[in-house]
Amino acid sequence: MTRPIMKDFPNEFNTKRLFIRLPKPGDGEQVYEAIKKSKEELKLWMPFAQQEQTMEDVEANVREANAAFLKREDLRLHIFNRETKEFIGCTGLHRMDWDVPKFEIGYWIDTQFSGQGYMTEAVQGVTDFAFRELKANRLEIYCDANNLNSRAIPERLGYTLEGILKNHERSVNQKELRDTCIYAKVSENL
Repeated sequence: MTRPIMKDFPNEFNTKRLFIRLPKPGDGEQVYEAIKKSKEELKLWMPFAQQEQTMEDVEANVREANAAFLKREDLRLHIFNRETKEFIGCTGLHRMDWDVPKFEIGYWIDTQFSGQGYMTEAVQGVTDFAFRELKANRLEIYCDANNLNSRAIPERLGYTLEGILKNHERSVNQKELRDTCIYAKVSENL
């Protein structure tokens, strides 16, 4: 089997309204501003939003994500509006198993862009990219059962709810147990 680091595939792609690409050094300021503006919403669901971060912290994280992408250890992707070039949010392919191959899709959005279909479009783009370029056999989306906005995306895109894991994880604030939904889509070529 080819080692993951030797796999060649595009670092970017477009959808109708979006430009989606690997994180690049210098993206930190835009990501930091989006996190800052969306902090209250992100704190409900995202572990990274639980602590204060400086712009330098976020830039360091972007650079680490760039290196992880190039090493094929984690494929974080930044989402931009094709027309305005504004940063919209993050998605990506995580917790990969290159032997299957299978990937977990994650995502978050700058709150000012919520409700406009951008994240659904981005996740559809990532789904298409994974099946086409990475020859994925399985894609998964995990989300808190209470996060109805996050759950709506795989449901809109035809992912199957394979199960709900009861008392699966602690909430991001560690105060209560939460249920986790597992959505999946498998390759039609199997």
